[in-house]
Amino acid sequence: MKHDGPDPIEPPAAPSGAAAVFGERLELAERFVAILADTGVSHGLIGPREVPRLWERHVLNCAVIQDAFPDGARVVDVGSGAGLPGVALAIARPDLDMHLVEPMLRRTTWLDAVVTELGLSGVTVHRGRAEELAGTVEAPWVTARAVARLDKLARWCVPLLSPGGTVVAMKGRSAAEELEEDRRALARLGLATAVVSEHGAEVLEEPVLTVDLTFGPTRSSTRGGRTTTGRRSGKGPRRGASGPGTSGPGPTSV
Repeated sequence: MKHDGPDPIEPPAAPSGAAAVFGERLELAERFVAILADTGVSHGLIGPREVPRLWERHVLNCAVIQDAFPDGARVVDVGSGAGLPGVALAIARPDLDMHLVEPMLRRTTWLDAVVTELGLSGVTVHRGRAEELAGTVEAPWVTARAVARLDKLARWCVPLLSPGGTVVAMKGRSAAEELEEDRRALARLGLATAVVSEHGAEVLEEPVLTVDLTFGPTRSSTRGGRTTTGRRSGKGPRRGASGPGTSGPGPTSV
């Protein structure tokens, strides 16, 4: 991948916990970290000050949520940006059918180059906003990291969900509080169940929290500024055995 700008910053070494998460694909994860420290910075996707903590704050932080998805799951990453969490998940879980959704051309161009360079055959990059791709991209699982509050994020993600699908939203310490504040708005979109799950406690100083929102087969979606309700046929996702990697103590009902 062509580098533009100042000399690349030396990428940090992999921490001891990285091997437990990536296993025999650790070298691939190290290459991804090196790309983030190089063209990820020069293309404005990662701030230079983030380079020393690329593993703990970004790549490992994203990869540990792999236990949220069953074997062979089709997953959409909304607002993928620097491939976080989508590329990190695809490295840790080559069984996943990963779809990266990103509206900005320079970012999708970069993502395409990264996917090619790392040989990630199970990853597809889509340029466009989530609401524009409804009806074109669909999966039982949608994930996002630091994109928006839950109510707004759900309005973007629900149209991409298969019936009965789940949004796995990466959130910080206030995950449970945000869920309670937005629960009424989520209910209007067809929320069936919601749990806060913890991931990566064994390898990270501070575990990652996700809010896992499952929507019923009859649900509302926002299209063209209007809220509509529709019923779609088909079976929803099944929470099967989680893939390889590190898991937390499991979901907590909220």
